[in-house]
Amino acid sequence: MEKRMIVIGAGPGGLAAAMLLASQGYEVDVYEKHDRVGGRNAELRLGEFVFDTGPTFLSMIHLVEELFEIAGRNLNDYMDAVNLDPMYELIFEDQNLVMTHNFDEMKKQIDENFEGSGEGYVRFMKETGKKLEALTPLLQSRMDRLIHMMQPKVIKALPELEVNKTLYEVLSRYFKDERLKMAFAFQSKYLGMSPWECPGAFTILSYMEHAYGIYHPIGGVNQLSQAMAKVVKELGGRIHTGNGVKKLVIENRAVKGVELENGETELADEVIINGDFAHVMTHLVEPGILKKYTPEKLEKKKYSCSTFMMYLGLDKKYDLSHHTIVFSKDYKKNVEEITNSRILSADPSIYIQNASVTDPTLAPEGKSALYVLAPVPNNFSEVGWEQEQEAFRDLVLDIIEEKTEFKGLRNHIVEEKLLTPFGWEHDYSVYKGATFNLGHQLSQMMIFRPHNKFEELDNCWLVGGGTHPGSGLPTILESARITANGIFEQYGKKAVPISPLPAWEGSQ
Repeated sequence: MEKRMIVIGAGPGGLAAAMLLASQGYEVDVYEKHDRVGGRNAELRLGEFVFDTGPTFLSMIHLVEELFEIAGRNLNDYMDAVNLDPMYELIFEDQNLVMTHNFDEMKKQIDENFEGSGEGYVRFMKETGKKLEALTPLLQSRMDRLIHMMQPKVIKALPELEVNKTLYEVLSRYFKDERLKMAFAFQSKYLGMSPWECPGAFTILSYMEHAYGIYHPIGGVNQLSQAMAKVVKELGGRIHTGNGVKKLVIENRAVKGVELENGETELADEVIINGDFAHVMTHLVEPGILKKYTPEKLEKKKYSCSTFMMYLGLDKKYDLSHHTIVFSKDYKKNVEEITNSRILSADPSIYIQNASVTDPTLAPEGKSALYVLAPVPNNFSEVGWEQEQEAFRDLVLDIIEEKTEFKGLRNHIVEEKLLTPFGWEHDYSVYKGATFNLGHQLSQMMIFRPHNKFEELDNCWLVGGGTHPGSGLPTILESARITANGIFEQYGKKAVPISPLPAWEGSQ
């Protein structure tokens, strides 16, 4: 009999790991407490409207294609992804920028709007492309032990981490105008971090978008979770939705299986955890077992910000950009309030996804599904969301109606759901509502992040944003590959291949 694997949580990391393990013949069971797959990447329905709960686009889609190929499948048979160009519109106080991943067009637009700054864009793309190429092996390799850090490919990549520089400082090498810097810095929000604190290595986030584009799967990014779940089942795996895990079954610091919320116990040779890391370690492990990650020590870690979410079903279709980002007047102050002061900003930055302009499946004809996100402090703050959420909702709508062309938005809302940091914590089991997981400070990256082969418990593996290489869909999928390869190695199976980075097709 092949070994039995239990995966806790049917988020993207758990499903990708399950897919890879099932493709190698392992007996795989995925336990998910919600009634649908996806976790933070699940479908959300309000009446006749469909939304993504969390992630709203795919970047580095070649990684997804590769995982499906490893499982003997073709992604195009399961999901129809549209390459979005323009990618998104950025709204500043005195200027709008429409960002494209057409290299020549982007350079031309930068030159026209920022007096010859196109040369900085050319340097940024060429130099950051080399940086990503150097860092990719580091993002695809295990970082469980010091010896992993001593591999030649890792040592070669370390200078590219730019440990002594922030993202903002690195971008200042290429761009003088503050708006232009922000156009390539806001992606640090994917990590829930400030550009003034985020390590300089993460210039690769905006580069990935400009070099490889961003994609919208028809039906939403949740279709990725549903596609992977379908493949898991085709390969003989079982997915048990509405069946949460109450605790890990641990004997002599080895995980033997799980006790389910329905009282049943399921045993396994290996357990892969896709739940939010700090939540799992404080809720599914009995007190006194862990030493490195006790509740007290976890509380002292650094965590990402949270998000205030609005899912709006509209009886009108706005013919505006698929993705729009409205910057606050003082972006640095706004970020400071979120990450350090931990107060609600009076002038928040806002992200709007208007996916119905691309995807007719999300709402009936003439209507649209609008997704609105404002970064806010996590639940280490003293924000009382029960008292604050309605006023903050009104503030966000005021800003959208004032600064964008979504005029009269309030008059067209027919379905609405709000999700605050408290909702993230209590409904989605996200520790302190920190939507993007543990922070990505250098002290919490690579070997300093919880290891893919979890260091405190035997037969226990991690996938998702709380382990190496970090949060964000591409890296979460890589965490699944790293963990699956670790298990294959342990049982004498061949590791799944890793393809080189695709060539950037921009003008040279």
